[in-house]
Amino acid sequence: MTSHPVGPALLFAPAHRPELLAKAFDRADTVIVDLEDGAGTGDRDTMHDNIRGAELDLARTILRTTGPDAEGFAADVALARELGIGTVMVPKVGEQVPAGLAGLGVIAMIETPQALVNIREIVNHEVVTGLFWGAEDLITLLGGTHSRRQADESGAGTYREVIRHARAQVLIHAAAAGKFAVDAIHADFRDTDGQLAEALDAARSGFLGTACIHPAQVAAVREAFRPEAEQIEWAQKVLDGARGNSGAFQIDGVMIDAPLVSQAERILSRQRR
Repeated sequence: MTSHPVGPALLFAPAHRPELLAKAFDRADTVIVDLEDGAGTGDRDTMHDNIRGAELDLARTILRTTGPDAEGFAADVALARELGIGTVMVPKVGEQVPAGLAGLGVIAMIETPQALVNIREIVNHEVVTGLFWGAEDLITLLGGTHSRRQADESGAGTYREVIRHARAQVLIHAAAAGKFAVDAIHADFRDTDGQLAEALDAARSGFLGTACIHPAQVAAVREAFRPEAEQIEWAQKVLDGARGNSGAFQIDGVMIDAPLVSQAERILSRQRR
């Protein structure tokens, strides 16, 4: 079972476009082969054959199935087992993780009110290795029309508070269960500045990575998760100082204790990755 995907840039590749699969592996850290929304409503057998015929890098492959209530869900799970894909992303999770997933690593999608209410039970399920979330399905099921503030509102382009709440719950509950969380897509793939800003927040908040829907977003996500030179310099100073101090100490006028040492270690870990 795969414990966590390779990050930080995870790229969706629709199963009905086989020519995009190889390109996706060249561009991204992990490819989410998509049998759900991104793949449309075409012939399911053809999509499965497209995946069978693709040159998958299994260590960097996630299969997003249809939802548990969809007619093709069991066949999608069987395809993952057939091809040796160790991790599946399951959308439209409701009150509980569906049966039939033993032996696979499951990324549960928190995109329904029921999933959010039951997130603690979902993330602690034995097959769940991580969480992903979706703003558009959630806002629709809440009865809303826009997950982000619009041009006639202050803070245009940013998530509404109810959506920010859901995002925070995903990260907090994943961390509490010792599992990872992947941040949601930025739908406007032409908005490089917006993608960079959201990925920076994801990186500095604790998400493992950010999902992309277009190869053009990968560079911004990688930039966001790559520590800047000033961060690396600070982190190295902190770890150097920690070697000679058993308690709190000072670096550049700032008191350093155990949590900041851990943050410095994480920054240097990301640099090495």
